[in-house]
Amino acid sequence: MSDREPGIKSPLMSDIEPPPIDESKSTRVGAVSQTADEPAIFGSQPEQSGGFPFAAWGAAALVVLAVLGALVYAGRKKPAAAPNTLQPADSYAVSLPLSQFAMSESGNLSGGKLTYLDGHVGNTGGRTVTSVIVQVVFGNDEAMPPQIDTLPLNLIRTRLPYVDIEPVSTDPLKPGDDREFRLTFETIPDNWNRQMPVVRVIRTDLR
Repeated sequence: MSDREPGIKSPLMSDIEPPPIDESKSTRVGAVSQTADEPAIFGSQPEQSGGFPFAAWGAAALVVLAVLGALVYAGRKKPAAAPNTLQPADSYAVSLPLSQFAMSESGNLSGGKLTYLDGHVGNTGGRTVTSVIVQVVFGNDEAMPPQIDTLPLNLIRTRLPYVDIEPVSTDPLKPGDDREFRLTFETIPDNWNRQMPVVRVIRTDLR
């Protein structure tokens, strides 16, 4: 005789439903199932960006500008220092005789003194002269090397109400011209022998 009450059936194993599985805590990689608490074996691939970021373009442009600026700066030639040793005369110097030298002095606004060397320059050659560089040699009586100044020859444009000078390039010396010039010195050597300095033409530009 059975202890079971009539009308009550014993549950079968096939009738027992398994507990629901929370899919949010389980991921499936291939055929392997792993829970969210377990460390991931394969990381997800980052999403591909559709284009080059604008900030990267800006940084690249700045780098290019910096490189170009460095090249331009490095490519600049520093102006050559005026030589302080005697240079050979220019080949056209024989056609530019210098004469009628006169020296004078004047004070400047800073309390110093300026020394002027005036003269005449003629063009006896067949070329037009657009630039003249001269060397002025101040001798001494102390058996010391002379002071040598290298500077451009400037022409006197007007003398009244004051002496106004201009570079030769402003009004070039044509064949047959005879013009006044002025050379200006801020310092004169203390041991200068007070004799008229020697003026030599060492470079010309012609056309």
